[in-house]
Amino acid sequence: MTIYLVDIEQVIHTCPAFIDPHPFDIRQTLVHVIPGGPCRAPVTVRCGGQTVQIPCHRHEPAKRQCGACRVIVTERTITTRHLTEVAG
Repeated sequence: MTIYLVDIEQVIHTCPAFIDPHPFDIRQTLVHVIPGGPCRAPVTVRCGGQTVQIPCHRHEPAKRQCGACRVIVTERTITTRHLTEVAG
């Protein structure tokens, strides 16, 4: 299983069109990657006149992929800032 660790920073504001606070800038930063290793269930496909083995993540849907090919994204921190206008 490949695990991606991310930090999320979102900036929210209110505007005349939508009075409720809502995000307008969301940034994700990749912090760390833990690789899952090589595919444990490669798939054999025919290409031209040849048979080729490819990793299962390139051919199968997520629920049928091997444990090494699956991807998990974990949110380490979520930071929310509210943008306020300064009347001047």
